[in-house]
Amino acid sequence: MTDPVRLWRQLADASVLLDGFHALKHATRFRAEVPVAVTTDREAALALAGELAPDVRDTLDALLTEIPEAAYATLVARPHPTSVAALAVRPSRETNLRALARTPRTAPVVVLDNPRNLGNAGAVIRLAAGFGATGVVTTGTLDPWHPTVVRGGAGLHFATAVERLDVDELPPGPVFALDPEGDDIRGLKLPDDAVLAFGSERSGLSAALRARADHLVSLPMRPQVSSYNLATSVAMTLFHWSATGGAPTGS
Repeated sequence: MTDPVRLWRQLADASVLLDGFHALKHATRFRAEVPVAVTTDREAALALAGELAPDVRDTLDALLTEIPEAAYATLVARPHPTSVAALAVRPSRETNLRALARTPRTAPVVVLDNPRNLGNAGAVIRLAAGFGATGVVTTGTLDPWHPTVVRGGAGLHFATAVERLDVDELPPGPVFALDPEGDDIRGLKLPDDAVLAFGSERSGLSAALRARADHLVSLPMRPQVSSYNLATSVAMTLFHWSATGGAPTGS
């Protein structure tokens, strides 16, 4: 039997960290390849699966190996309260590009233009998965598969296409960029093939993304309130899309 601690150390640098039960649950639910999964309490982890995720309990039963707490602590920098962690294979860039470019598209692509906050990026990916978005694209230097982003996304990176691209590589479709000077979103219907672009938390849309936009769109906001949180803006926009004709997909 392969030593899970040794296998973890061999694979860690090239793998996606699934930190906690819920990240592993979602990753397996959406068919991620998970070569190693560990816990300090196998019985408790499987009981949690039976309660919250019976559809993947058998899968987790086959995957999870119990290891001592001391060994677990050497593998994960911030041990999760559920004492579950795993490594998954990151989808290839080519796989994500094919998913993002496929047409006709039945749900928007979300673009985060030069985002700065890892937790915000993770929250957006979780939202996008929940609404059935085609994918989430980031521009700039932030790696959307950073462990903190994956933790914030609760393993739902595997439920949608997630990739870092340049502005000139954006998927096909009309670009609706969120901007305070844009048209009020309440008067618009966002098409299913829309590319929904959101500026960074600090400086808004980049000049390159703004020039690429087909439409500038604004969210309703009380006067003298400066801005919404990035994830909140994405949630409001995706909800508007779903409420005016779009719908979460089951793909």
